[in-house]
Amino acid sequence: MRNPTMPAEWREALSRTKHGFRTWRDTRPFWAGLITLSASLPIMYFPYAHLSWGSVTLALSSTAGAASLVIGILLVVLGLLLWFQQNARLFAGIAAILMSLIALPLANFGGLLLGTLPGLIGGSLACAWMAPDGTSLPGDPVDASHEPTTAQNDGLTLFSAPPAEGGPHAQ
Repeated sequence: MRNPTMPAEWREALSRTKHGFRTWRDTRPFWAGLITLSASLPIMYFPYAHLSWGSVTLALSSTAGAASLVIGILLVVLGLLLWFQQNARLFAGIAAILMSLIALPLANFGGLLLGTLPGLIGGSLACAWMAPDGTSLPGDPVDASHEPTTAQNDGLTLFSAPPAEGGPHAQ
């Protein structure tokens, strides 16, 4: 009878792989990208599918086919962008939200809402994601690593005389 356990080197390699993947996943908006990718599937699928329940066939083929394909491919690209370029997460998140909303009228109610809702959730998660150490990424609009500074008087004057007494800018 053979031993059902794995060899030690396989266990160690599997452990290293799991740890490496976990580290990779934690340094980027992984779940936002995955949910955005999953939003593209129903948007691309339903305009080309013929669903049947018993003797009833539901065909959603219409002029929405081209728009559905374009929106679905853009959502796939945005999901991959979230995984591999986490500095562009705000752009990708906002674009995913917009593509999901555009899919409502253009792509059969956004893949019967099965594509719009995950797209909205994935885009929102992308916009809300922060780096694990709490610092902002270089592409973020507000860089939290800098302390606020106060303006220094450099000797330039904008007004030659002090404001009149009782005016809105009187001190």
